[in-house]
Amino acid sequence: MMATNGKDNCEGTKMNGVVSAEVSTLHSELQNGHDNSTAPTDNSSSSRFTFSPEPTMEDIRRMQAEFTDERDWNKFHQPRNLLLAMVGEVGEVSELFQWKGEVAEGLPDWSEAEREQLAHELSDVLIYLVELAEKCRVDLPRAVLRKMALNKLKYPASKVHGSAKKYTEYTD
Repeated sequence: MMATNGKDNCEGTKMNGVVSAEVSTLHSELQNGHDNSTAPTDNSSSSRFTFSPEPTMEDIRRMQAEFTDERDWNKFHQPRNLLLAMVGEVGEVSELFQWKGEVAEGLPDWSEAEREQLAHELSDVLIYLVELAEKCRVDLPRAVLRKMALNKLKYPASKVHGSAKKYTEYTD
């Protein structure tokens, strides 16, 4: 399990040298039982799940950089090590799904404890991904925009609608 497993006290987390009101508010909500991060979602096709607007990816990068700096862990948090740690966390996510068969969107058959464990493990994966991108100097939000544009060219909706084939399998 990653060192940033949520057991540390979030109060006083600094972003840009000041205490973040958003993190303090989130911490208060978590303490008061108002966390919706693992709540079941509506499975109807007309309602899509959305992420909360805060924290941003840059906020996550900053919080993790501060966490790492405070512990003098940068000597350990180099690209190869971060990648291997992230793969280990993906393995922990996989363990949660192992032997469950097909799992419905929204995880309606999962207990609250299972949802919470999944939230922790997915958070670990994201934190390592963001830190790996930082160390490799990859601006993830911009890289995602470029990749989505490439995917639209590779997989035009008119050609691939309803099919799971790889782009190399399509003929003009």
